[in-house]
Amino acid sequence: MPTPPHRPWTFPVNLAPIVYVIGIVLLTVGDLMLIPALVGAWSAEHDWRPFLTSSALVCGLALLLLAFGRGTQLTIHPRQAFLITTLVWIVASCAGAVPIALHEHVSWTDAVFESMSGITTTGSTVLTGLDGMSPAILLWRSLLQWLGGLGFMLMAIAILPLVGVGGMRLFRSESSDWSDKALPHTRDIAKTVGLIYTGLGVLCAFAYWLAGMGPFDAVNHAMTTVSTGGYSTSDASMGKFGSPAILWVGCMFMIAGSLPFMVYFHMLRQGVRPLLRDEQVRAYAAGLVAVVALATLLLTRSSDRTTFDALTQVAFNVVSVVSTTGFASTDYTQWGSFFVALFFFLMFTGGCSGSTSGSIKVFRLQIGLKFLSLQVRRLVHPRGVFVVKLNGRRLDDDIVAGLVAFVFAVGATVIVVALALAALGLDLVTALSGAATAVTNVGPGLGPVIGPAGNFATLPDAAKWLLAAAMLLGRLELLTVLVLFSRFYWRA
Repeated sequence: MPTPPHRPWTFPVNLAPIVYVIGIVLLTVGDLMLIPALVGAWSAEHDWRPFLTSSALVCGLALLLLAFGRGTQLTIHPRQAFLITTLVWIVASCAGAVPIALHEHVSWTDAVFESMSGITTTGSTVLTGLDGMSPAILLWRSLLQWLGGLGFMLMAIAILPLVGVGGMRLFRSESSDWSDKALPHTRDIAKTVGLIYTGLGVLCAFAYWLAGMGPFDAVNHAMTTVSTGGYSTSDASMGKFGSPAILWVGCMFMIAGSLPFMVYFHMLRQGVRPLLRDEQVRAYAAGLVAVVALATLLLTRSSDRTTFDALTQVAFNVVSVVSTTGFASTDYTQWGSFFVALFFFLMFTGGCSGSTSGSIKVFRLQIGLKFLSLQVRRLVHPRGVFVVKLNGRRLDDDIVAGLVAFVFAVGATVIVVALALAALGLDLVTALSGAATAVTNVGPGLGPVIGPAGNFATLPDAAKWLLAAAMLLGRLELLTVLVLFSRFYWRA
């Protein structure tokens, strides 16, 4: 028999566009470092050197990558999209860690954990003494979350529908062409959504200032509220301010950040109707009202709080967890075992698709409930023909399959990470809630170590690296990263 011709191995992905995009991202991160450098030069600490040094290093590397990829056409194919979304977040997190390591003199592990938590808008922190920390480093943490929220939102608009992750393409714009090219239509949508995101941040900062925050705190908390990130300028988080007005402003803009930004885009053209018609938004609002009402009733009966105080605290903390922001106004784990269980399960809810929030998200829960109802009806009427719809659109079988795969991946990842954390010596509550809060990008866990009143500083380094990886998996919708571990992906 003749010997089949030898086929030389070739790398299955064209790296030039990927290198070029990473160069752009690094240049953006490096340029952003100049903002805290200016704040550091102006502040009493004069701590501008770590940021200027970091900016020079990161921008220098970015220029080398841009030179390597010069002349590349930015045509992103699905195979490249998987790799680029993962590498961009890893590279940006490592770049963001450089000034933290130089400024705070913390270990590289802690710096990467803090940066990854910021970029993924998780909000878990290993830094303590925030109240007395330099304004420059506090601003940098907030900028990381601002950049991460914007980056994920644009990825949800332009890339996740392209690769079909868990039904995200249901929420693509009807006016855009979702081919494998970065078309002008998509770029225009991204620019508009970016302006909406910035506008919400400005409004949020102004509202915080009117409610009683100082200008610096208002700007920082606005960035971490609209991005649903949760970094604060105080170890006590929002509990530092003790103002109901501030908490209600936070509620309003956390909800705004967890609504679909494509709905805002359509609202600019059609008014408020797209918001009211969106089935996902209605379910999200109804769920929040129901949970807040029940929890307020139970807290009022089990404590000596007034109804308004209970409503304020419950609403703020429930919205914070559901939107995956992670602010805390008080240690809600002290309210009783029911509330501990409630907040644990709320971690897995998330906001709306196409928003800055993480976790499973409302539309997947809606599809799951609709599919469950359909299966029950099929048992009663085996020969019946039933159709699952969302927002008036029929759901294809591959969308339901993607949903099942995604939810299974979330559950399996939480279990594996929790077991690994337990093997490192963490107690059950810390291990399980730590795994859940990392994968869902919420921020605080449960218990005395990583709960709302604690932080992640005392965890072993191995646990921090594991949780940082879990944050990345959760932020990138799991399947986007997991596909890179498939041998089929690497076959040309």
